[in-house]
Amino acid sequence: GLLEHDLENEVAGRIARGALVFWEDDGPRALAGSQPPAFGGVRIGPVYTPPDFRGRGYGAAATAEVTRRAVAGGATEVVLYTDLTNAVANRLYPRLGFAPLSDRAVLEIVRAGHSPSG
Repeated sequence: GLLEHDLENEVAGRIARGALVFWEDDGPRALAGSQPPAFGGVRIGPVYTPPDFRGRGYGAAATAEVTRRAVAGGATEVVLYTDLTNAVANRLYPRLGFAPLSDRAVLEIVRAGHSPSG
């Protein structure tokens, strides 16, 4: 369908421009990507390591590489978002040169008599 075609094009485009890194070690172990540049900035994401391979440096290596590529491509600012409850990520990202700048919360305002998200 249309969604699968768009997804295939998106992934192929990111791979072609070096904006998606798959870290392999006897098979795929992690991936990290970056969004297209906007106003000199690049946002890192997604970053994913399957649970069985976490804690071995695969996600760190993929994230470091996609960040290096963003900077080499001219990014003047590289940002990423992380969940404050993810202790592993929050120990890793400062080691890669990232510093916390702000905290954000997502809130949904629900009017009386209406169901959330509906």
